[in-house]
Amino acid sequence: MEIKLDKQSTNQASIKISLNEADYQPKVDAKLKDYAKKANIKGFRPGKAPIGMVKKLYGTSALVEEINEILSSSLNNYIKEQSFKILGEPLPVVEDADAIDWNKQKEFDFEYKIGFVENVEVALDKSIKATDYKLKVDKKAVDDAIENLRRQYGKMTNPEVSQENDFLYGDLKSADGSYEQTLSLPLSKMDGRSVKKFIGVEKGAVIEFDPSKAIKTDLAEVLSLSEEEAANIAGTYTFTVQNINRTEDAALDQEFFDKVFGPDQVKTEEEFVAKVEEILSDNYNKETKVFNEEKIKELLVEKANIELPEAFLKEWLLKANDGKVTEADVEKEFPIYAKQLTWSLISNKIAEENEIKAEHEDVIAKTQDMVREQLAASGLGAQMEDNMDMFVNNYLQGNEGQNYMQMLTAVQNDKVLELVKDKITIKEEKIDVEKFKELIEN
Repeated sequence: MEIKLDKQSTNQASIKISLNEADYQPKVDAKLKDYAKKANIKGFRPGKAPIGMVKKLYGTSALVEEINEILSSSLNNYIKEQSFKILGEPLPVVEDADAIDWNKQKEFDFEYKIGFVENVEVALDKSIKATDYKLKVDKKAVDDAIENLRRQYGKMTNPEVSQENDFLYGDLKSADGSYEQTLSLPLSKMDGRSVKKFIGVEKGAVIEFDPSKAIKTDLAEVLSLSEEEAANIAGTYTFTVQNINRTEDAALDQEFFDKVFGPDQVKTEEEFVAKVEEILSDNYNKETKVFNEEKIKELLVEKANIELPEAFLKEWLLKANDGKVTEADVEKEFPIYAKQLTWSLISNKIAEENEIKAEHEDVIAKTQDMVREQLAASGLGAQMEDNMDMFVNNYLQGNEGQNYMQMLTAVQNDKVLELVKDKITIKEEKIDVEKFKELIEN
């Protein structure tokens, strides 16, 4: 057997494997003898069929099977011995394979295309400069958050006279009688001029208006109609008020504090405001942390200047996702894939050089944090803590083990980025939310 590497460029090559009869025939003969012992062929007792007949029936399949096994092991072993880092999987040259005459040939030549990178070098030093953005939480953001919480935990009342932001429950009818519906009309969804007709009215009031002009947001959504039905809502309609619904903001008292944060977590209005500010700051800075780390990754990707085998990778992605993606899909998504792949190469290199490892305990801890965030977002929070092990195990065992591998990679990336931050120059800069939005958009 002969294996040769034929480099066509700095990152693409082909591996050619030549087999002669001595490489495969002894194993094929052994396989056929094993078949003969077990074969159940009509006209012969089990295991008593002539070896010649067994060869005629199973010879080609045994040959193909044995050669495929030799190719697989030889190719994998050869690649492991190389200094370069192979990307994707070797692609067999199909044209050569289709030309094989399995019945007559004694010698076989196979070719595989590969893509690789020779060296991944990342020098971490203070010349690499990055910014650690921290978001300042202004008073307006805190006030808005508290206002939303008071509204969320407020109580429903039915006043006699309507005000701005009330919901009016009643009957909507067209002037010609072709349309009639009972619904709850949110005054906050109406334009400034039209809403004046609905403010200061009592139960039983009949208001004439044109819904298509008065409702400033999605008419179909407000009236719970399809887009086609909403397109026909125009002209003179009347709304007869049956009831007025209003949410009164919750008072800033202990009952409200306990509902929001749990019993006795905060006891004064000042503590409540400080807690809201702290949570807003944490939430904002989770977003900035992701943004800051992505910018660090971009710096390292640019500095490493790794040349990927683009043509090979596009071909491999198309074949690896056979039937699921088109060439146009691969072209569109390739820049994102290339960036992720390059960072993966850099992260793995830094981890290898600095003996960084993602341990099982790290995976469990990171998954617990993720689950806690999800539970808190859904309003469940601490009461589900007793079931944490079940949630974590269910997640990590899901998706045929892929979830575990993804978390393992995420843990390694976290550790690598912490090391990188220690090695490079980081300058902290405090910005407001608007400035952060600008950074994201640019």
